[in-house]
Amino acid sequence: MILPGGPAGEQVEQAVMAEQAGWDAVFVWEAAYGVDAWSLLAAMAVATARVRLGTMLTPLPWRRPWKVASQVATLDQLSGGRAVLTVGLGAIATDLPDTGEVVDRRGRALRLDEGIDLIRALWGGSTSFHGAHYDYECARSDLTEAVQPVQSRIPIWVVARWPRPRSMQRVLRCDGVVPEFDGDGGPAGVRALRGWLAEQGVPAGYDVIAEGETPVDDRVAAADIVTPWADAGATWWLESRWEMPHHTPARMTQIRERIAAGPPEAS
Repeated sequence: MILPGGPAGEQVEQAVMAEQAGWDAVFVWEAAYGVDAWSLLAAMAVATARVRLGTMLTPLPWRRPWKVASQVATLDQLSGGRAVLTVGLGAIATDLPDTGEVVDRRGRALRLDEGIDLIRALWGGSTSFHGAHYDYECARSDLTEAVQPVQSRIPIWVVARWPRPRSMQRVLRCDGVVPEFDGDGGPAGVRALRGWLAEQGVPAGYDVIAEGETPVDDRVAAADIVTPWADAGATWWLESRWEMPHHTPARMTQIRERIAAGPPEAS
């Protein structure tokens, strides 16, 4: 379940409700200014015991990668190994106030690639990284040791556009893909993407993420929506409600009702 927003305390309550209702994961979105995603996820970590926790998504080109790495690793420790990091270029129209950040697509893409590499290096215990956009050097190895993740490999999911070659090369460096499609999408697009991943030698367990809405009160209709995606090779269905504003009483009621009804199940 992707929580669309609202006050921090209410979102933590929704995460607890989601775990009780059988959902497998809870994701929150990361804004330039708003309820802080990582503080929120940390609170969820100590209030839950089973659900995976992560962002949908972190606009990595507008973040310091070493800071993101430490936030995710801290979440992984607090949750006992349940953290997921989803990264992307960032949506200029909705996510970015006028703050002077890099907005051209190529500049963001280069920083996204290098940021992923830097985060992986830090999680692997490295104290040194030098790239075209980021330099990191730390003589204090004890700091790195103290924030080692619980998971041997925290999953990084990346938003990528199929079938653009550069975007697809980024996919191969991560553990899952949230696909956007040029042309035909939907389950047919997922099937084509799965075929390409297999050609690249990617293991079948690699995550392919689908996203959408299913009804609250009709489990058969919900199954009819998610089953074609599962049959095409999607491993996760992310239930979302993105319409704005996110935090009205009516929207919070809608989210609680959808959470309480439980996740859709493929037939």
